[in-house]
Amino acid sequence: MTHDDQNINEPSQSAQAPAVSVIMVSYHTGPALETSIRAVLKQAEPVELIIVDNGNPETVIKKLLELAQSDQRVQIKSGHGNIGFSRACNLGAKAARGDHILLLNPDTELPDNAIRHLLQESAKLETPWLLGAKILNPDGTEQRGSRRDHLNPWNAFVEFSGLHKLFPNNPKFKRFNFNETACPPELTEVPMISGAFMFCRRQDYWAIGGMDEGYFLHVEDVDFCFRFRSSGGTIYFTPKVELLHLQGTSDSSAARVEWSKGRGLRRYFWKNFKDSYPKPFIVFLNALIFGFYSLKSLHLSLRQKSR
Repeated sequence: MTHDDQNINEPSQSAQAPAVSVIMVSYHTGPALETSIRAVLKQAEPVELIIVDNGNPETVIKKLLELAQSDQRVQIKSGHGNIGFSRACNLGAKAARGDHILLLNPDTELPDNAIRHLLQESAKLETPWLLGAKILNPDGTEQRGSRRDHLNPWNAFVEFSGLHKLFPNNPKFKRFNFNETACPPELTEVPMISGAFMFCRRQDYWAIGGMDEGYFLHVEDVDFCFRFRSSGGTIYFTPKVELLHLQGTSDSSAARVEWSKGRGLRRYFWKNFKDSYPKPFIVFLNALIFGFYSLKSLHLSLRQKSR
């Protein structure tokens, strides 16, 4: 974290009961972490910020601990090493005091009054609900994953095989992500949202057991949405909250990230669909995913070594 902004420690507030507990998992996030922290602490509503340190330089950890000492709204969970995103989210949620929790990536920038809008929008909804926001790329376009279809073995096969390119207007071959479709102008029900921004009641998070800790990185959010809907919950998207998501700020291995995606997808399909889809098709799809992400990881590793 940089030292060029002295306002990160201001203002210091008493530990009043928060309306929302913001949970932020950080692994070598870089300078974006400071911007993300500042945006959370600027919110007008009472919040607490729980930063789960999955691995950061000692200088960053020191500054985070200093922040927690000067601002009672901030908790730091550190010293456990890189336990993966799912376990870290659950660790943060166990420490949360707010009735609502917001899972927020550390490379995002929460807009002013975002918490207010979330509380206002969610007040209209029948519980249990899960709420996502409009996540933007640096160029202002909507990010993949901001709004998603229900991920099942068939539309995953369509995506990996490229059949959506051959039949672009056929509803049987539609894509998983909705970011290339028109953004709804108001609060709308959607099948799935991104783990970069998930807002819900704390009791509803734990009603389905929180995040599945069998996932290390990626696809845990898809699984959470699947289980949330399967348990009777409804997922919504609001365009009233727009936030920038930088992505790629961590210095973690790109090859390892891709490998984790493939592993997560294989777990997701076998766990959730082995009894509702023909098992040979699940095996074939998982083999396709394994090959795809193995080649992608190898390519990234070789490119990194050649630098």
